[in-house]
Order: sequence, then structure tokens, then C-alpha cells
Amino acid sequence: MNELKGNTEEKLKDSTAQEKIRSILSVLPDSPGCYQYFDEKGTIIYVGKAKNLKKRVISYFNKEHDNLKTRVLVKQIRDIKYIVVDTEEDALLLENNLIKQYRPRYNVLLKDDKTYPSIVVKNEYFPRVFQTRNIVKDGSQYYGPYPSVYTAKIMLQMLKELYPIRTCRLPLTPETITQGKYKLCLEYHIKRCKAPCEGLQDHAEYMKNISEIKEILKGNSSIVSKILYDEMQTLAAEMRFEEAQKIKEKYEAIENYRAKSTVVTPSFTNIDVFSLSENEKSAFINYLHIGNGAIVQAYTFEYRKKLDEAKEELLAMGIIEMRDRFKSTAKEIIVPFEPDMSLEGITIVIPQRGDKKKLLDLSILNVKQYKLDKLKQAEKLNPEQRNTRLLKEIQSQLHLEKLPVHIECFDNSNIQGSDAVAACVVFKMGKPSKQDYRKYIIKTVEGPDDYASMREVVYRRYKRLLEESAPLPDLIITDGGKGQMEIVRQVVEDELELNIPIAGLAKDKKHRTSEFLFGFPPEPIGLVQQSPLFHLLEQMQNEVHRFAIRFHKDKRSKRQTASELDAIKGIGDKTKTLLLREFKSVKRIREATLEELSRVAGKAKAQLLQANLNK
Repeated sequence: MNELKGNTEEKLKDSTAQEKIRSILSVLPDSPGCYQYFDEKGTIIYVGKAKNLKKRVISYFNKEHDNLKTRVLVKQIRDIKYIVVDTEEDALLLENNLIKQYRPRYNVLLKDDKTYPSIVVKNEYFPRVFQTRNIVKDGSQYYGPYPSVYTAKIMLQMLKELYPIRTCRLPLTPETITQGKYKLCLEYHIKRCKAPCEGLQDHAEYMKNISEIKEILKGNSSIVSKILYDEMQTLAAEMRFEEAQKIKEKYEAIENYRAKSTVVTPSFTNIDVFSLSENEKSAFINYLHIGNGAIVQAYTFEYRKKLDEAKEELLAMGIIEMRDRFKSTAKEIIVPFEPDMSLEGITIVIPQRGDKKKLLDLSILNVKQYKLDKLKQAEKLNPEQRNTRLLKEIQSQLHLEKLPVHIECFDNSNIQGSDAVAACVVFKMGKPSKQDYRKYIIKTVEGPDDYASMREVVYRRYKRLLEESAPLPDLIITDGGKGQMEIVRQVVEDELELNIPIAGLAKDKKHRTSEFLFGFPPEPIGLVQQSPLFHLLEQMQNEVHRFAIRFHKDKRSKRQTASELDAIKGIGDKTKTLLLREFKSVKRIREATLEELSRVAGKAKAQLLQANLNK
């Protein structure tokens, strides 16, 4: 009995975990980043990088893996967390840092535990510039790290070709140079060094080169690009194409190069970064901790608002919570705005530019992604929540007094005035309410006059609703521009004396939704293309157009198949079909004898046909 109970509890636990995993997978972003898998104890068991987080992570769960270890890993996953970054290279660097920090069971760990290479400008009288993996706090300046040794070597090679800087390890000082302790080396003779060791290059000129090198290493590679481009053009003009091709390869490498990562900056040590994003009910706070030039902790959490707390107060609560939870001793905190707090001995920085601003931007990127994921998860569990949010957005954009729960849209359809019809479709809570759709045959308008047709239909619609005391819409949307809106306004406000907001949806030359108009005179309301609100309005416009076109086609088709038989009382559709199938046309039915007609329709109907058709 106990064993059965234990198995049941285990199955329930697995079912809950699978549901949680499915929920996370459904909202993963199509962005580069790093993902972390956790087991049931909350321990990180795997860290990976991805150019597209959604595709990469889902691939673990939607196929059978040949590798046994991968299958075992997937069975142990109980939670997934991720950090979005700007580029694939940033994901590579971040993955490296996270693996070293947590040493997950299923990740391959390098035995020598090497870090990514950097380029250092040594703190020396005549500074050397070289590649290194070791960060030494001796006043030297480090740039990078670089995602590959090749990229660092390319940059160093470029710098050495552009600037004749020393590569020797001689301890150059004014005294040793004056004493003449050193001799010219090969680097001088091949013109790759100007021999500062012999005093042949003065300190000012050398430091000017170092200053330019630092600017290039900071990411201002336009200087290098221009020099290489000019050299490439010169060689090509001199018909030295092989040399020009080599320069071109270097030029393209520099153009595609990213000078340094936004994820890791070697000069940053023991810094906390916080950012905040909020909605009506919750505040979301992201926390990054930078230690030894790398992100070593990243966490986002949610506060459920109880009162109308200010964002400064919420951020202060988040800072205290995270610093206590992770036992942070950072003396510098980077934030987007001043929190409602003061901490003794702590410097609060609100960066406007530079490397610290890039770190803050990364934190903001993650907190916004977390908020979006939470919203998507909630809307998947409760689709009505999404529609309510979109309706609230319409209410806010148009400054409506109440939520537009009931929306009605109108459209006309005719071909050069023939078979003129109109349609009204109804949306309730953002969904089509097809039982409330209405079709209208235009009765009072002759010729192709869309404005007059719209006037007739809108008047008939709301005059009828008033007479029946039926609910009126919260918003009317016309499929057309300013002219259509004005016609609707004249009917609704001037003639029927109703107070219903009126909007218009205009299309571009390619017949696609392009503008949302409101107000009198109408003004465009800014819509983000491909946003959920844009798609809802586009759906409304397409739906009323489809409904009107369908009704117009049906009416035109019916008119084209009409005949004299339709006017004869006593001859129904079934009899008409039998007669036309037998005689092929009304003319032949008219010419048929009473006996021939009787065989198809019966004697009584045959006499009725002859009496009416022969008038």
C-alpha cells in the first residue's frame, strides 16, 4: 500500500514538472543567450549557449536522443532559466563564465580552466602591447576578452603593422636608455620598431601611438578600417592584386570585429546591477552581480503590488532583498534611477554611457524579457486576459470612458453600383460574435456611392437597436478613412443623437491595414506594426470585408441564375431545377408541349407553366 502511494506521488510530481517545463518552453524568446537546466534539488546540471534560445532548448524535448547521457540529462530537468544577450559571441563568453562558476555535472570542463584571451597595454615607461589570459592589477589596461585567440591575434597583427611598437621585454627606463645598455635588434632593421631602447624614438611620439592604439582597442576601429581601405585601393590601382587581397581580408576581419563584449569587462570587479519594469499588478526586478570581470549571478523576480508603491520604493526593496539573499558585498550599485534608500559606504551609479551603461542595458533587456514571458504564460492559461489587455490598450489610446467590450465594424461592397450591399460584424471582448453579424441590401442608393450606402446602413442599424431597446456598441469602427467616419458621425450624433465613439481603419495601396484614425477631425493613432493590438484591429477589418464580399458574391450569383420561372407562384426550386435540367433553358420550356411538361412537373404545374409563360 505504501509502495503504491509512493508511486502515485512520484507520478504527480513528474506530471507537475512536465507542465512547468511546457509552460517555460512556450514562451522562450528567439534571442541569443545562455540557458541553465536545474534538477529537482535546484542544482544547475547543465549550462548551454544558443543563437536562438527557443529553437535550441525546445530541441532537447521534441525528439528522441541517440546519446544516453543526453537522455539521462533531459529526464532530470525540472526547471529552466535563461539570460538573453545581444550577440552570439556574448552568449559564448557568458556560458564560459557560468560553467566555471557552477561547474555543472553534464558540462565539459577544461582541465587547465583557461580563460578567454585579452589584450593588455602594460603599465611601463614604453608600454608593450600583447595577448594574455592573466589579469594582473598593476595599473595595466586590459581590453576584451576576445571570443577566440584568432580574433585577438588578428587585432595585434593589425596594430603592429600600423604602429612600430616594441615587443622586447627589456626594462626600459630613462636611466637605462641614457646609459646605452641595449643594442639594436632585428625588429628595428625590418622597420617594425623605432628603437626607443637606443633613444631613436622619443617618449612623446611613442605614447602618441599608444594613445591611438587604446582608442582602437576600445572599439574605435574606423581609423584602422580607413587606413586598410586606402592601402587596398592603392595596391589595386598599382595592379598588385595578391597583396590587395591580403589587405582586403584583414579589412573585412576588422569590419566584422566586435571590439569587446557587453557581458564581460575585465576592469569591473564586485559590482551589482539592478533594473526594474512594472505593470499594474506587479514589479519585476533583475539582478546581475559582476565579479572578477564576469557575470557570476543573474536573477529576476516578481513583487506582487499591495498598494500603489512608487518605483523608487520597489527598487530599494529589491536591492535589499537580493544583496541579502546572495550575500553581496559590492561597494558599487548600478541602477536606472535613484532608489528610495541610502546605504553607508555604497556608491550608487546611474550611467548614461560607456561600459556601465551597457551592463545596465543588459539587465533591462532581461527584466523586460522576464515580464513578457510572465504575461505570455498568464495569457496561455487565461486567453480572456489577453483580450482584456488589448481592449484596455484601445481604451487608453482613444481615451474612452469605458472598456470597448462591444465593437461594431461596417463595410460596403458593390461593383459599379450593382448588387450594392453592406455588412456589420460584431466583436465582443475582442472575439467575433457571429450570431450578431448583420447583412444589408442597399435600398435607397442608386449607383456606386459608398458614402450614401454607409449613411443608409448605419441609420437602419441603430434606429432598429433603439426601437428594440437593444444594447448599443461601445465603439464603432468604419472600414475606410476620414470621409466614412464623418458620414457615420452625422448619422450617429446629429440624426440619432447618440454618444458612441467612432474610429476608422484605413488601408494602404496594397490593401493592407495601415492607419487607425480617431477624433474629429480624425487623427492617426500610433500603432506598432505586427503588435498584438495591430493584429486585433487588422482581424476586425479583414473580417468585415470578408463578410461583406461574401454577401455581395452570393447576391450577384443568385441574380445571375434568376429566371422567369422565379416569378411563377406554385413553381418551387425543386421543380425549377428538374425543368432546367430537362429542357436546358426557359425558351425551350416555353416551346414544350403540355404532355412534355407534364412528364417532368406533373399536369397541374404544366398547365400553370403554359398559362404564365405564354402571356
